[in-house]
Amino acid sequence: MTILQALFLGLVEGVTEFLPVSSTGHLILASAWMGLRGEAVKTFEVVIQAGALGAVLALYVRRLRSLPLLRNLAVGFLPAGIAGLALHKLIKEHLFGPQPVAWALAAGGLFMIGLDRWLRRRGKTPSRGLETLTVSEAFWIGLVQCLALWPGTSRSMVTISAGLLLGLSAPAAAEFSFLLALPTLGAATLFDAAKNGGALLQAASPAALAAGFVVAAVTAALAIRGFVGILNRRGMAPFGWYRLILALAVFFT
Repeated sequence: MTILQALFLGLVEGVTEFLPVSSTGHLILASAWMGLRGEAVKTFEVVIQAGALGAVLALYVRRLRSLPLLRNLAVGFLPAGIAGLALHKLIKEHLFGPQPVAWALAAGGLFMIGLDRWLRRRGKTPSRGLETLTVSEAFWIGLVQCLALWPGTSRSMVTISAGLLLGLSAPAAAEFSFLLALPTLGAATLFDAAKNGGALLQAASPAALAAGFVVAAVTAALAIRGFVGILNRRGMAPFGWYRLILALAVFFT
């Protein structure tokens, strides 16, 4: 892997990690387009998520002083942590490919468009603050997060959607989704790095890893700020339509 390829993958990761479009799905498609294959590349796609997590820490570090929030994040992490550990090998063997990603993108796109229309027809905008989230609700969001183990589904999509259905405001649902990424993606990054670190360093130099990490961090911080504004003004539908268009492009290429 060249530094230029690592920079491109870092850009893709940073822009898409916290948007409801699936960063893993985009990284799989981008790697396939560049002809990058193998276990080390899959590990690189996971490890550079640490850069995006750095952006969350920088933007929301004060929020993490709240003990009730930390409790909810721990509870929300548990289901995906257990399921991910159990299904890790099967997922990488069978779902890390363009076609499975495209099906997940399409299904998620249709769901988001439908959810957006349903919320608008209700005529009542979800308005609960993050501080009102209960332990049982955090666990329910964590269960829903397990759906995102299928690449292309999008962890952000399922967790934000769950938050909205529970009555959280769009900013609160997005914020909990961002913060839930810290234990969820942090654990995935450490697991993959420990398991396949040697192969990763053979496929990508330390300079390439650093380049991907830095670009992911900077672009993720910018994407987070822009995404909340779009979510407030336009809802989930624009991202749903984007997913459908991308899925069709994969199917017909």
